[in-house]
Amino acid sequence: MHTRPYPRLAMLGAAPETRGSIATLIDSYRAHGLFSRWPIEYLATHGHGGPARNAGLLLRSLRGLGMLVARHRRLAVHLHTGARGFVRDAVFMSAALAARCPLLVHLHGAGFERRVPPALARFFFERAACVITPCESLRAWVRSVARNAHARCLPSPVALEPAPAQGARPNLVLFLGRLEPAKGIFDLLEAVAALRPAVPDVRLVCAGDGERVAVARYAERLGIADAVRFTGWVGPSGKRALLEAAAVFALPSYDEALPISLLEAMSAGVPVIASPVGGIPEVVVDGVSGFLAAPGDTATLERLLRKLLLDRSLGAHIGAAARESARLRFAPERTLPRLEEIYAALGLAAAGERARAILDLKKAA
Repeated sequence: MHTRPYPRLAMLGAAPETRGSIATLIDSYRAHGLFSRWPIEYLATHGHGGPARNAGLLLRSLRGLGMLVARHRRLAVHLHTGARGFVRDAVFMSAALAARCPLLVHLHGAGFERRVPPALARFFFERAACVITPCESLRAWVRSVARNAHARCLPSPVALEPAPAQGARPNLVLFLGRLEPAKGIFDLLEAVAALRPAVPDVRLVCAGDGERVAVARYAERLGIADAVRFTGWVGPSGKRALLEAAAVFALPSYDEALPISLLEAMSAGVPVIASPVGGIPEVVVDGVSGFLAAPGDTATLERLLRKLLLDRSLGAHIGAAARESARLRFAPERTLPRLEEIYAALGLAAAGERARAILDLKKAA
């Protein structure tokens, strides 16, 4: 990694109002002081809206990056990208490398092995100062396509929520994620339908965008339309309220890296049922800090839901273990220093260090 001093850092990623893991992570960075501790300039590369708006964001952020390079000459670049936007973000990675800026490539979500040509990934990964992944499984993929890449696993910071209230919660199952087959939402509907004879008052809350009409129609076909509620996308306060009410968090996905929603549920002490895909088995110990069910295994999913809803003492025990695991591994005070170590290795100076350097210069004069 580079050791020359780079006094500024350009961070590139989703616009603040964008829904997804990148915007959520950036919000967490701001909330926990990263932007006040380091000389960061944020540039939004994409957001919600049509092609015209995103083309405008791309051009403005490219121009902004060029202006930062011209103004500061020495600049490091921290780029957040997902599988769907990797080809688009190749423009920014190319610009950073052309300007000889140390480049941090921060990967989000799943699907890189399907959507990103290996040769393209290899080109940028091996030229980046560091490739950051949220889980070891994605780091392993990076090393499989780019043997010489400097790859670091750095989980997203998730604040610990207050300990859950001791009062009984309703039989509410919470799904936080995009409503699409790949997230296992249709499997979850089938499991809830099978569960209903044993738990007649079970309710499923679906919080997220996506194929809402198709999901609602399937719930109606299964005869559980009255048990399913849709909230649409929810912000931080709405998410906290849902987690406070939920008895179980379910995410029976077919493909994941390490979803922030899962970490948020664990930090809130909500017992989780998820699929053993991507980085999920790295954080959920089956039967200890949550339960795992293979994608598409609706019978096991139904059995686990029934177990947690009918045995609340088990749910409380599993939830407490999940919360402690989240505290030890994903609390901001544990994860952010690891990112800041990477910044320091690039020669960036934190705010306090910059202030001390200025004072030393004044004393010398």
